[in-house]
Formats: sequence, structure tokens, C-alpha cells
Amino acid sequence: MSLNKIERSQGLRIRSTQDLGAGVFMIVLAGLALVLARDLPLGSLRQIGPGMLPTSFAVFCGILGLFLVITSLRFDGEQLSGWSWRGVIFVLGAAIVFGLTIRGFSIGPISVPSLGLLVSGPLVMLISGLAADDMKWKELIIFSVAMSTACILLFKYALSLPIPLAPWLLGI
Repeated sequence: MSLNKIERSQGLRIRSTQDLGAGVFMIVLAGLALVLARDLPLGSLRQIGPGMLPTSFAVFCGILGLFLVITSLRFDGEQLSGWSWRGVIFVLGAAIVFGLTIRGFSIGPISVPSLGLLVSGPLVMLISGLAADDMKWKELIIFSVAMSTACILLFKYALSLPIPLAPWLLGI
């Protein structure tokens, strides 16, 4: 009996749990994006509406997820292994800190003033840099300053977006 007949007789089996997990995650993400973008008008190809880009990305993400699920059944690959929660916690935490400090917030007795991009930019990079195991403070500080400068030049001056720079210091 040939190897192909043996494999066919065994039926479909998962050969790569890592690809299967990634594919299912992408399909769920695409479904969530489609649900959240359902109220946005698509428009047409001549005049694109606000829902065209998220819907297109969701469909593309879902197709790629389906492709990953199919390949996980057909080709041998890596098995799904555990991962460290350190990266997830620090990167998501940094994004939350950025959102709360860029314009400030007030919830009952808790109040944080608007710190602007001058403080929030380096702060988000310093916090998310703690996710790496091989982090070096000197490199992280240099990177944070360089990226914050680039973000300020791009978003505040080149694109003229109404992002507060340093309202507590410069009033802008």
C-alpha cells in the first residue's frame, strides 16, 4: 500500500496546530471586523465610502485565515506551543497608557491632565520596550526619543493633525 493511500484512509487530520490556531484567529478577527463595519456605507469603486477599507481588509484577512486552516490539514508544520504573557501585557498596557495620556481623562476623582505627544510618545515606547527579554535601557531611550521626534514631525507638522504636542508646557 502506498503512502498516499494510507494517508487518504486516515482522513483529514490536523498536521499543524500552529497554522490552525492562526487561521481560526484570523477568521474570527475578520468576522469581528465585518460586524463592526456593517453600518458603514461601502460606496463604489468610483467613490469609496468609509466602510470599503475595513470590509476589504476583513475579507482579505478571512481568506488568508481560511487558507491557513486548509494548509494546516494538508502540510506538516509546527505544533502550537505556549507563549509568554509578558509581551501581551506590556504592549497592550502601553497602548492603553498612550490613549489615556495623549489627551488626558477624568473619571470621578481620578484625573490625568493632557500630556501630549511629547510625553506620551516616549512613554508608550518605554513601556512596550519592557516586553522584550533582551531590552537595553540606553538603546530603548535613544529609540524612544528618535521615534517620538519622527512622530511629532510627521503627525503634527507634515500632516497637520490636531494632536496636542505639550499643552502643559507649550500650550500647543
